[in-house]
Amino acid sequence: MATYKEIRGSQIEAVATDPSNPVEGQVWYNTTSNVLKGQTLTATAAWTTGGTMNTARYVLGGGGSQTAAIAFGGAVTPGPNSSDKVETYNGSSWTEVNEINTARERCSSAATTNTASLCIAGVVYPGGTTKNLTESWNGSNWTEVNETNLSEGGRFGFGTPSAAVIAGGGMSGMDVTETWNGTNWSTSPQTLNTGRKDNEGGSSGTSTAGMVAGGNNGATYAQTEQWNGSAWTEVNDLNTARSGMMLSGTTTAAIAAGGTPNPTSSATESWNGTNWTTTTSIPSQKRNGGASRTGGNTAALVFGGYYTAQQATTFEWDGAGVSQVRTFTDS
Repeated sequence: MATYKEIRGSQIEAVATDPSNPVEGQVWYNTTSNVLKGQTLTATAAWTTGGTMNTARYVLGGGGSQTAAIAFGGAVTPGPNSSDKVETYNGSSWTEVNEINTARERCSSAATTNTASLCIAGVVYPGGTTKNLTESWNGSNWTEVNETNLSEGGRFGFGTPSAAVIAGGGMSGMDVTETWNGTNWSTSPQTLNTGRKDNEGGSSGTSTAGMVAGGNNGATYAQTEQWNGSAWTEVNDLNTARSGMMLSGTTTAAIAAGGTPNPTSSATESWNGTNWTTTTSIPSQKRNGGASRTGGNTAALVFGGYYTAQQATTFEWDGAGVSQVRTFTDS
């Protein structure tokens, strides 16, 4: 049998940290984690289990990418009790960082990295007090900035700390849209075509190419809408109507996972810019969790959520043919 050196022309390298840009077929031994790793292509689309969060929670805010995510706020046990805890993810483990200034849940998110994020509005328990606070994260600390025009929880948010959008939400299932220019919130004359209640659908994208899918306002929706920076347009529906879903990606490539009605769902759908296609289910049911905002339908992340109790699990999505780091075991 040929050896690795004979095939690759070199021995397996021992390194303290994983290479930043490994090539297909490259293998190395990580002396920090004491595991053998290599760069491989995924044969089929699949979910794998990632690092466990330090604090189990649901209806939380968050975003970022599969290898650089952030989670903040949420509902924890015993409850009803809102959290101020913030964690960042490096692709393998979660680390607690500085808390948001006001503990809350059902906050909106504008976060494409774990070093620059907005935590927007929300609800504080005990008491159920709605907030219009906005806090900005610079990678180290949270700073209060200008407030939203409406004080409601569960607005559907997307974008960045310099250009963001929130829409819908609240217990009444609003259709109102607000836009953020990095300094102030402005109410847009353009409203969602279908109003949706707080945290009962998924949202992702940029301030000029965002989307909202699913939701609930007395009935469970399959409707998907896209924002082009000035108006909402209905596009093709989800195959499975649901609320409390996690959405990651863009208007041209996205993943929708989990949600409800009962029983809590593990269904996953992939968006190609035109249609939703049912694909591999997440490993366990989950609703009202957090999700990455970048990576499209090839490299997504969902974390936290609820299924019989608050969850701390993390699941990583890799589309077919995606190059990824694999850990080799003797099993």
